[in-house]
Parts: sequence; structure tokens; C-alpha cells
Amino acid sequence: MAAYDAKTGMFKTVCRLGTGFSDRDLASIPKLLDESKLTHTHARVDSRITADFWFVPTRIMEVRGAELTLSPSHTCGWGIIRRDSGLAVRFPRFTGRWRDDKAPEDATTVEELVEMYKSQLKKIVD
Repeated sequence: MAAYDAKTGMFKTVCRLGTGFSDRDLASIPKLLDESKLTHTHARVDSRITADFWFVPTRIMEVRGAELTLSPSHTCGWGIIRRDSGLAVRFPRFTGRWRDDKAPEDATTVEELVEMYKSQLKKIVD
């Protein structure tokens, strides 16, 4: 999964996603994403990870997680909080909601996730 970086026009990785899917989701997702499946990373996806499958960023899935953490693997917010680290969603899960009302560029942004991470830290300190 990725967040949109409006400054670069790139999608920055933020987590892998493997939970929260119903049996119906698992049966329908391969057909739903088949047309956007790639054998390589898309030119607008900034990734440091290796995935089994890549997709053209065309769909938005609603994802929830326990918290945001620093990550040496994901590129979202790379170097903003800590040098050689990005941000990752910890324990991500699909909510079951596809956001067909939004374009990929309307997804949660890198800036929004950086602010969420900072807000999360502030709550710990307060």
C-alpha cells in the first residue's frame, strides 16, 4: 500500500496488506486487479521492498492500523522524521471499503501521514 506524495507525483510505500479480507474479497480481488497487474514496480511507485505482484496505482482501499512506526523498508516520509527511515502502518488491515469515490492522487498523502506520526508522538509526551 502507498501514500501519495503531491510534491513528486509518486506513491510512497507505507505497508504490506494481508489481513481484514473476507472470503468474498479474496475471491474477487484477483479479477478486480488483473487489468492493472504488472511484473515490475510502476514508474510512479517509490519502493525499497520486493513484492510478489505490482499494480498500476488505480484503486484506493481503506486501511486501518494500530499506529505509525519508523521503517527502514518503506519510503513514505523517507528522511523526514529520521535519516534512513520512512513511515509504516503497523498491523494494517483492510476495512472492507473500496474508495471508488476517489482517484489514486486523492489517497492519504505523505504529508498527512507525517503529521499523524508527529501527533502520535505528541500524545505520548503529553
